[in-house]
Amino acid sequence: MNVKRKALKPSRVLHGAAVIAAAGTMFLASAAPAVAGSSVHSAARQWNDELLEAIRHDLARPTVHARNLFHISAAMWDAWAAYDDVGDQYLHFEKLTDSDIQAAREEAISFAAYRLIEHRFQNAPGAATIMAAIDARMLAMGYNKDNTNTIGDSPSALGNRIAQTYIVYGLSDNSNEVNNYANQVYEPINEPLVPPLPGNPEITDPNRWQPLALMFFEDQSGNIIPFGYPDALSPEWGIVKHFALQDEDATIYQRDGFDWWVYHDPGPPPYIGGVGDDYYKWGFEMVTTWSSHLDPTDGVMIDISPASFGNSPLPEVTEYEQYYDFLEGGDWSQGHDMNPATGMPYVPQIVPRGDYARILAEFWADGPDSETPPGHWFTIMNYVADHPMFEKRFMGKGPILDDLEWDVKAYLCMGGAMHDVAISAWGTKGWYDYIRPVSAIRFMCDQGQCSDPLADSFHAQGINLIPGYIELVTAETTGLGGRHFHLGANNIGKIAVKAWRGPDYINDPETDDAGVGWILADNWWPYQRPSFVSPPFPGYISGHSTYSRAAAELMTLLTGSEFFPGGMGEFHCPQNDYLVFEEGPSVDVTLQWATYRDASDQTSMSRIWGGIHPPCDDIPGRHMGVIMGPDALEYATTYFEGINCLDTNGDGMTDFVDLNDVLDDWGNTGGPGDINNDGVTDFNDLNDLLDEWGSDCHPG
Repeated sequence: MNVKRKALKPSRVLHGAAVIAAAGTMFLASAAPAVAGSSVHSAARQWNDELLEAIRHDLARPTVHARNLFHISAAMWDAWAAYDDVGDQYLHFEKLTDSDIQAAREEAISFAAYRLIEHRFQNAPGAATIMAAIDARMLAMGYNKDNTNTIGDSPSALGNRIAQTYIVYGLSDNSNEVNNYANQVYEPINEPLVPPLPGNPEITDPNRWQPLALMFFEDQSGNIIPFGYPDALSPEWGIVKHFALQDEDATIYQRDGFDWWVYHDPGPPPYIGGVGDDYYKWGFEMVTTWSSHLDPTDGVMIDISPASFGNSPLPEVTEYEQYYDFLEGGDWSQGHDMNPATGMPYVPQIVPRGDYARILAEFWADGPDSETPPGHWFTIMNYVADHPMFEKRFMGKGPILDDLEWDVKAYLCMGGAMHDVAISAWGTKGWYDYIRPVSAIRFMCDQGQCSDPLADSFHAQGINLIPGYIELVTAETTGLGGRHFHLGANNIGKIAVKAWRGPDYINDPETDDAGVGWILADNWWPYQRPSFVSPPFPGYISGHSTYSRAAAELMTLLTGSEFFPGGMGEFHCPQNDYLVFEEGPSVDVTLQWATYRDASDQTSMSRIWGGIHPPCDDIPGRHMGVIMGPDALEYATTYFEGINCLDTNGDGMTDFVDLNDVLDDWGNTGGPGDINNDGVTDFNDLNDLLDEWGSDCHPG
């Protein structure tokens, strides 16, 4: 799991992460990057580390990097499976043998991964750093990076061929890689919001996404993009070739002469002035209310240990009012009675709510210097694999796998899941094109209040007044000693919210925090940097919620346990040495999760406290993730077990060559004609083959 960099405080930058096991729990501590060629980790793990580091030096594009993580994981699987009698390859169909299978696999994996990283990151902002790192990795592993030969049966030639297969595939998978993943038809219908200016006067449709206008934009990997705000990221991603998604999972809509593919369609979000008007207002009002929690000095102390947090049943979409604690924050967590690994109760950890909420908003935001949400779950997967109490048994059963076999199989599962989530979530985002909180909250408050028709500033599309959180500025409240006194009498009739006061109150992030107070709602700001504000793409659904729930479900099945090894995973945030947006936390805080689902739920909460998503973005995404994580693992298993494609010779097609193999092997045991792996080549194999006649084993 990557330790977050303190980007605004260079002296505190942490490089990499090390896992230290103690008393059955796991801690992340700062450490130098692993030495290239280290024998501690498999070749696949070393290249996954290089890929994650490359992502941290590229633009923060979660869709693009989910695809990179998947393609490079699949390429490594294909290299491993090339030397396996059972496993089916995913995209590159070629079977070889070698006198030293393990060494051959490591070499083929290395050349495939090196070539793909080199190709995919050649234009990254940190390309020079990336190329130097992967060159060093090849040198340390004893390979010649300049060996580009693709002819013959050597492992290096195989690896180069596999990379070329994926490079060619990537240029035709509908991602528009050749044009740097540019959008083909999508255009926002709203004029940009200018966050430093009050209100939201230019918006025309408060149900649709609105870009921002900034002097410069700093993405969540810390890259500066001058002259405004980037185009919406990947709204057309639903058409990209997938992994385990099925055509029957998709709803195809038409707009602007374009087919919008939406997999696992959650249906429309709530609309102000339309279906779901009350839920629209309730959700964005909760975002402002939770913003008032970002104050570690308010005296509210909470237990964030698994004794109180986690073990939260997944709510139905209609149960949002029962699930979230609207005023105090958090969910209907039941907590865990005891640690199943130790048999002891979890020890409470009482901390200021304001520190916890701010840490969550930054930790799960995956920035700056981020491996993005899909990469974050790869670091969690690696973190689990490194734990001394973890046994690498596939789905918790059978023999313990060697490190290389575990890694290539785990990465294919996680990579496939994260890629499918990117396609499904961003396909949903592109079609529904939904508004972000900064736009919606400012819009509603510009209209006024909708609670009291007899009071000032009433408007049906205004915001509900909630005493102590969302209030009308009046002559009384702006009078001497009034709670809105500092807002001034000239703002009578406007809406005030008790919320995080925003970046204008931070001169030096080394020493300042903005704090919480009464501000004019037209100046409301998410808990984000002034150069970021909100992600550059539509909100509905939450990518974080979808990625995280899919990954948590997959990890639960893949490891054979819902619990982290040792019964708890941890991440330490030292006092006044972790937060990036402002100073903090005010005390040492350690994030703790008993289960993978607990970590996922925490991710979802973080986006509400951070002012990035309302509840309507969250719960539907979790439900989609619940489907896609297990689907990806089940589909990956068909490759591991060699039943994905009824193809005897590995050329990717079921045809006459395979028929001849079956007939030649008739009645034999253990031969290539036994395509259903039941121990003998017979009529069952022939029938299965004829059923699949002419099938193309290529994905997508």
